[in-house]
Amino acid sequence: MKQSLRNYHYFVATGAHSGYFPVASGTAGTAAAIVLYYPLSFLPLWLYIIVVVFLYCLGEISADFVEYDLQEKDPSIVVIDEFLGYLVTMAFVPNTLFWIIAGFFAFRFFDIVKPGLRKLEAIGGGRGIMLDDVAAGIYAGTTLYLLDCII
Repeated sequence: MKQSLRNYHYFVATGAHSGYFPVASGTAGTAAAIVLYYPLSFLPLWLYIIVVVFLYCLGEISADFVEYDLQEKDPSIVVIDEFLGYLVTMAFVPNTLFWIIAGFFAFRFFDIVKPGLRKLEAIGGGRGIMLDDVAAGIYAGTTLYLLDCII
């Protein structure tokens, strides 16, 4: 395989290399996702969703590649799943500083606790890496949306 394609997969899977942060790479990846989220938050919802689906597809392929390349199940440097989980979390939430920070903490909570999501990880490969975080994003986003409705 060409080195440039390998570098591309590592760049995507590691969330623009944020996954190489020496401690708490998932948290670092989620924080880096805010940088991507903010400009995307100004897109119309339909376009935001298309971008998220596109990034999911790229992420699954790249996460699968890196997992296979390293011969390691769900390597800690792979944080594209945190990017997608955070983007899913924020899909229906206002893009104010309060909600951006609340989204960060809500997503990290559901990603760490993984209520009922361990079976998704067991799928394996890029799909398993991605799906549990997307589901954690759905939990976090739903929580924030409901909270926004009652505030």
